Amino acid sequence: MTVRLRLTLLYGLLFLFSGALLLTITYALVAYNRGASSLSVERSADGREIITAVVLGDIAPPDSDLPADLRQVVAAAREQVRMEKAEVMHLLVVQGCVALGVMSVISIGLGWVVSGRLLRPLQTMTGTIQRISAHNVHERLDAPGPRDELKNLADTVDGLLGRLESALDSHRRFVANAAHELRTPLTLEHALLEEAVIDPDATADTFRERFKELMAVSEQQARLLESLLVLATSERGLDRRDGIDLSGLAGDVARALARRHGFTVVADLAPARIAGDPVLIERLLANLVDNAIAYNVPDGRVDVTTGTEDGRCFLTVTNTGPPVPPELVDRLLTPFQRLNRIADDGHHGLGLSIVAAIATAHSAELSVRARPEGGLAVTISFPTENVPAV
Repeated sequence: MTVRLRLTLLYGLLFLFSGALLLTITYALVAYNRGASSLSVERSADGREIITAVVLGDIAPPDSDLPADLRQVVAAAREQVRMEKAEVMHLLVVQGCVALGVMSVISIGLGWVVSGRLLRPLQTMTGTIQRISAHNVHERLDAPGPRDELKNLADTVDGLLGRLESALDSHRRFVANAAHELRTPLTLEHALLEEAVIDPDATADTFRERFKELMAVSEQQARLLESLLVLATSERGLDRRDGIDLSGLAGDVARALARRHGFTVVADLAPARIAGDPVLIERLLANLVDNAIAYNVPDGRVDVTTGTEDGRCFLTVTNTGPPVPPELVDRLLTPFQRLNRIADDGHHGLGLSIVAAIATAHSAELSVRARPEGGLAVTISFPTENVPAV
């Protein structure tokens, strides 16, 4: 059953119900209308009494007030009035039902026409949406008319199409960049293998050196694939929410990376508990600290701070790296974007984009600011609601 047919039946049933109710009320008002009665006695010129009785409706003068010779007349008048009234009520019911039936048929026809006109914009929108695909997702409904429910629906669909277009464009760029990033180490691997095969003077030491280079390239590919997997997992959302000691986890990650890189990491860790995925939060911390160390200056410094402010837990990582143009800060949150691109630096431009995706998955607010003296200040503010107990 289509929406148009359901609306038509609804209009018809509503009219039938309201018409039947109106007919019932009219019948009740007529049925209980009692009218009036009167009795008068006059004396003629010859001294005789003339009695006049007027009987209207169901009320008649009491028989005790009437002379004996008029009682039969009053009874006959009462019976006549009753019969006439019954006939009138019968005609009212019959003719009212006929009129109600005719108007019900007319109302169903009008309901069919009106519902068709009301649903015509929806049919137009449905046809347009069915024509839209990945190849013409730029098209919009652009529904004309006043600001009503249908106009709001069309604008909502246009907004959804806009977000879908942006997501598709982002997906295409991501796939293209990922293919490019993966092609470079594959090309290098092929070149190393080809060089070892065609070298007639190759020795065991030569093969050993080539294998070491191949292992380094393979590790680079593994890091890239792991980063892509983490990015896809974080963008999908959270499968679990555990209570996390943000300060303790930040201290462990900061100390481990400081020892690995031989760098100075200063930690100011106030208590902060959040709810989230421990694996993703650890990866977020590792990416922030690793980026802060990698993009730094000689004898630089990295500061890691945790705490609670305005009812929200926060994490801040700052470094003393080279100056970053403020207008390029947002670009760093896009996958495969780096300010200074170096092919073999071990970074693929996914660090901050993974941080942004993990922050979004945890309903956290991410703020990246270029420091005037150089480097970045990255602050993530986590909600503290529904933090599981230890």
